[in-house]
Amino acid sequence: MTLNKNKVLLGLSGGVDSTTAALFLQKKGFDVTGFYFEVNEGRTEGAKEAKKVAEELNIPLIIFDTSKKFKEIVIENFLNSYKTGKTPNPCVICNPQIKFNLLIEHANQIGAYYIATGHYARIYRNSETEKYFVQRGANEKKDQSYMLYRLGQDVLSRLIFPLGMSKDKEVIREIAHENHLSNAEKADSQEICFIDDNCNYVDFIDARGYSAPFGNFVDSDGNILGRHRGIHCYTIGQRKGLGIALGKPAFVTQIDPVTNNITLGSNDDLMKTEIYSYDNFFAESNSDVIPSHFGDEFDCYAKVRYASKPAKAHVQKSSGNKMRITFEDAQRAPSPGQSVVFYDGDIVIGGGFIDNF
Repeated sequence: MTLNKNKVLLGLSGGVDSTTAALFLQKKGFDVTGFYFEVNEGRTEGAKEAKKVAEELNIPLIIFDTSKKFKEIVIENFLNSYKTGKTPNPCVICNPQIKFNLLIEHANQIGAYYIATGHYARIYRNSETEKYFVQRGANEKKDQSYMLYRLGQDVLSRLIFPLGMSKDKEVIREIAHENHLSNAEKADSQEICFIDDNCNYVDFIDARGYSAPFGNFVDSDGNILGRHRGIHCYTIGQRKGLGIALGKPAFVTQIDPVTNNITLGSNDDLMKTEIYSYDNFFAESNSDVIPSHFGDEFDCYAKVRYASKPAKAHVQKSSGNKMRITFEDAQRAPSPGQSVVFYDGDIVIGGGFIDNF
């Protein structure tokens, strides 16, 4: 089928961002079709909201149940990560393996060349190499480029981020109001999309039989300080909810799935100048291979979590396809399982998953 460059398949969640993104595309003359991902089997609230805004926009909507695949890939990774002492980021797994793959697949089926989402990010095309990259969104507070670093050239070359140049979320809401969209004041999603708002992640893990056994809190010398409820209940940097009183502030500084010990220490113990990453991905090479013009090492800016600021770093190839990342300034609480993402200015070079220390 010949793909129409005037046709776009847009991920439509029912929220104000994706809805306004569809509106922007319409105003630019694109023929927009909405696509709703059903990731929770048996839940219909999200699909109803997507249907409502699709009707308001007068666009067709495809509802696709991907709950089985989502469970196998994203939820299983989530459960196994916590059980092994890691802190996962489900969006980083979902985006390249499910969401954007499905958008490309269904865009091909309906003859749409482009795909789009309501992410606050941009696409940059290098005119010399003709390679595509994710670029930080103009709205620094809402920038979502960190979540998108694992997207390959097949996706990036066809991807539009209509909200990428928007600097103010309130302006997005105002535009939604002006166009009489019913979700203009809908609150931003804050929780994990597959966990109900009235359920915390520990209860979610417990209910699925992935709980880790009780174990010991220890200090940096291995002295036992008390008992913990299972390593799946804790994350690096956590202070609240430890259930132990030491007479001074105590933070989770290490989670050891082998010994089942959780080390507690001071805030200073959380500061790291060196970390390692595995399962790396670089957009330019479309693989784990560092682009040749970098050699085996390069300077960049790097983020160790979604909400952190990019920090000056040196990245060097290590053993076993791992990368060693050395920061100019120590970073607080880099957590195994989270991602470290590399930037050249505001362009995403690539990244990988933070390894155990």
